[in-house]
Amino acid sequence: MSGAGEFSVGFWGVRGSIACPGEDTVRYGGNTACLEVRCGEHLLIFDAGTGIRRLGRKLAAQAPLDFDLFLTHSHYDHISGIPFFAPVFDPRNTMRLWAGHLEKDRTLRSVIQDMMTAPLFPVPLEVFVARCSFHEFACGATLTPKPGVTLRTGPLVHPNNACGYRIEYNGKAACYVTDTEHTPGQLDARVLALIEGADVLIYDSTYTDEEFFRYKGWGHSTWQECCRIAEAAHVKTAVIFHHDPSHDDDFMDAVAQEAALMRPGTLVAQEGMVLKL
Repeated sequence: MSGAGEFSVGFWGVRGSIACPGEDTVRYGGNTACLEVRCGEHLLIFDAGTGIRRLGRKLAAQAPLDFDLFLTHSHYDHISGIPFFAPVFDPRNTMRLWAGHLEKDRTLRSVIQDMMTAPLFPVPLEVFVARCSFHEFACGATLTPKPGVTLRTGPLVHPNNACGYRIEYNGKAACYVTDTEHTPGQLDARVLALIEGADVLIYDSTYTDEEFFRYKGWGHSTWQECCRIAEAAHVKTAVIFHHDPSHDDDFMDAVAQEAALMRPGTLVAQEGMVLKL
């Protein structure tokens, strides 16, 4: 467990759309979105892409576990790792799953259950033996999942909806804002309000500004917009995240160099990276 009062963000999956392991993505990683957030003794996980499998292997040795898993949305690249997450197969563990993006005719349990239904998946949700509970909230709500931990939430621009998070703990704030699409030349006021003054902003940077116009309506943003909105919101450290699967390590190296010139101190997310606030 983390030491008392420590606030950290660990990156287990940094890609978007589809996992892309291989020799061209070794340095930045090929797994889809998953963050491990430690707020003192409290564990919060954000998104359950393929990166959550490796996180689960680490956590398995720490049972019994009591933790929360928050989803930005339920597109497959952000939930496909759930059936391969080792802690759900240990009856000593307790996991609460949260979502704020679903329409009223959907529940989070039914979404995961549908994913794990034949002929799409060989075993049903009932194979989980951990104590799992499913919770919906209205995006925009403020949550207090653990004592001393505050989550502010806000809507994002994405097909089928998505929810951004601001995690506040011990006087610091980390924001997780993916998947969202910006309007060129216009900063998103709702995102600005959510991230104002944050210590860390992890932002959807799937495309470059040059690529963006080919993908309007797909629900993603650019690394340049990450720098622009971080600067406008007085964010200390911006983190480029949700890398397009076609962007190999060399491409991401070039992005890192350009981003460092545009806004010094900007980071490019890599699997295994840990930020301490």
